[in-house]
Amino acid sequence: MEPAGCSGSGVCAAVDVHYLSTGGARAAAALAADTAFAHVPAERTAVVPRVAPYRPGEFYLLELPPLRAVLAGLGGLGLLVVDGYADLDPDGRPGLGAHVHAEFGIPVIGVIGVAKSRFRTATHAVPVQRGSSVRPLFVTAAGMPAADAADLVRRMAGRYRLPDALRRADTLARAGPTAAIMTSCQPG
Repeated sequence: MEPAGCSGSGVCAAVDVHYLSTGGARAAAALAADTAFAHVPAERTAVVPRVAPYRPGEFYLLELPPLRAVLAGLGGLGLLVVDGYADLDPDGRPGLGAHVHAEFGIPVIGVIGVAKSRFRTATHAVPVQRGSSVRPLFVTAAGMPAADAADLVRRMAGRYRLPDALRRADTLARAGPTAAIMTSCQPG
């Protein structure tokens, strides 16, 4: 069930964006060679000095520029996991994940829409319980079936509700260095 590009020499990325008090945003990516993110041999951060103002229904406009920056120059990207919804309702109204999927042309989980709370119209999201948490994550997908995306989220490394790779991306985005960290993504 590995999406093309995530086994062997491909790259899977879990990403997050944090908005800075200065008005910009810092994006972070935890990179792995497998969809379980069992070993994360590389991390990246990138700062975008300015982001567009928030407009209801267009959250993706804030998120895309920092995601472009942190993923720039990364070859062989085969799967992207984001903290958000791929689509916002059963009719396919695009969320962040769908826009990222359209831009990068790869399967996206949460992008697989991995969201921590249910969006009122996202009745199609697959609930996934991880660890000892009684609160599920809600998973949607763009470029792959939602059931497959949910299985990938269930199998991602980590004992807690949120998979370790997403937790690490969140930590880096909130407090990471302002200069990009680029290390080899080859399993060692």
